[in-house]
Amino acid sequence: MEPKFNVDQKVVYPSQGVGRVTEIFEKTFKDKTMLYYKIYIEASDMMVMVPVEKADDLGIRQIVTAEEAQEALNLLSDDFEPITSDWKLRYQMNLDLLKKGTVKDIATIVRCLYNRSKVKELPILERKLYDSAKKLLEDEVALALGKTDKEISDEIHTKLEPPGSTPKVKHAVILDDDEDDDLMNDLDGSEKRKVSDDDEDDDSEDSKGSDSMDAEDDFEDDDSDF
Repeated sequence: MEPKFNVDQKVVYPSQGVGRVTEIFEKTFKDKTMLYYKIYIEASDMMVMVPVEKADDLGIRQIVTAEEAQEALNLLSDDFEPITSDWKLRYQMNLDLLKKGTVKDIATIVRCLYNRSKVKELPILERKLYDSAKKLLEDEVALALGKTDKEISDEIHTKLEPPGSTPKVKHAVILDDDEDDDLMNDLDGSEKRKVSDDDEDDDSEDSKGSDSMDAEDDFEDDDSDF
């Protein structure tokens, strides 16, 4: 399969961020020779190796045009449908959008969670999701419009909350005022389980860890995270 991206081209890797193709090379894996992209993700200072034939499945794409970038920014100011207070549904819906990774999907996440934060403080998971989506939006739009990240960050804030404005959400659908609190309880329980599991696996896991993602690790098992 012929590569659709070139060396030194900027691309977007959904859920990871804006990256630069540093190399296109062949690698043999399980007796099969495949063509790979090596992509450097600046935001996380991470190098990833992606099989060329899997790039489309993973949603890797080129940077949007200036017109598309401006449309995404404008979307931040639009009214939108009510936000559910069911954090599990809300979080999963936004996570699915992040994995799709279009610039409008990312802007939709930012708009949704910003306005939700005006109704009630975001729990930890959603705050992290908001921060990730905002960073992804800033990086891509800044490149597309030829502006700095700071300029785009200021413009995003102005679009979300123009001076003297109120949140753009029509209203929030309140199902249960304690649903976000349940999230914190679930997180607390899961963290305790994780600590217990980590203690059991310390002997076998303490040598793992890397600043790069290798193709065998990233693609052999499944692509469910993307």
